[in-house]
Amino acid sequence: MLILGIDTSCDDTSASLLSIENGRPSVITNVISSQSEIHTKYGGIVPELASRRHIEMIVPVVAEALGSTRPEDLSAAAVCYGPGLIGSLLVGVSFAKSFCWAKKIPLVAVNHLEGHALAPFLEASPGFPYLCLVVSGGHTSIYKINDFADYEELGRTRDDAAGEAYDKVAKLLGLEYPGGPKMDRLANEGNPKSIRFPRAYLPETFDFSFSGLKTAVVNHLVGLGDSAKPVGQEIARDVAASFQAAVTDVLVRKCEWAIRQTGIRRLAIGGGVAANAGLKEKMTAMAKKHEIELFVPSPRYCTDNAAMIAFAGAKRFKNKQTAGPDLNAQAYLPL
Repeated sequence: MLILGIDTSCDDTSASLLSIENGRPSVITNVISSQSEIHTKYGGIVPELASRRHIEMIVPVVAEALGSTRPEDLSAAAVCYGPGLIGSLLVGVSFAKSFCWAKKIPLVAVNHLEGHALAPFLEASPGFPYLCLVVSGGHTSIYKINDFADYEELGRTRDDAAGEAYDKVAKLLGLEYPGGPKMDRLANEGNPKSIRFPRAYLPETFDFSFSGLKTAVVNHLVGLGDSAKPVGQEIARDVAASFQAAVTDVLVRKCEWAIRQTGIRRLAIGGGVAANAGLKEKMTAMAKKHEIELFVPSPRYCTDNAAMIAFAGAKRFKNKQTAGPDLNAQAYLPL
């Protein structure tokens, strides 16, 4: 089986060529065109600019991913149709429908969250069932993955996603977009116990909340003095370290609770924040303590990428779940 994957859910244009042999995936290509330089000066993603850049890059990115492979040799093409920025999604969906119609190739629709939940299969074999924490700029949820296409949401964020909180606090500290990775590096230089930021554990639920933590950071910085002046490097390091400690403590604790309640001994992490070094360190320690299997994809498969879309699409194509010309993008789409 040879699958082309396409993902334009946010600000990265990505296409991937994936082969499936004896049930195991092999990533032949995974091309990602980043838009960070475009959005940095605005301090965040500008949806209109993102969709315009996707229009410019979708054809060359897909061509690079295909390489010398003829479109006629593809078994199917899989495209992410939601959730995400509607303008960005429309570019990928429209291209994929036209491409499949012109080349007479089956089209498969894939939920972006399903891609993150199945990303560990690109490098490992988690086995079912397993728990999956999807943590990114737009989502923070815990799922019970019973089988392919059989997912149960245990909890989700009630307000900000963890990655969104990272980016907003990074902006408060004067860090350029994208702020998440810069926050992670800065936190490594600070004292995580210097500031006791709140942890919204929300007992007896697997839901998350990070808006209060974000407000606590704002109040702390305001209390230091003139908010118009840049934050000093030493203060920024300690704020970043203390903020990261609060976020990761909550994420790890919730996973511990889910493991205890469900009795499932496998845990996977997906999404851009899964590449965070502080989170991986704490999750690894927790997994070792409770003797559970932990699956964390390589950083290139944590952030948005088309390889995970191709793999999820391959599974749906095998089950004859194809889409027609009426497929449309959906900004809001539960898993």
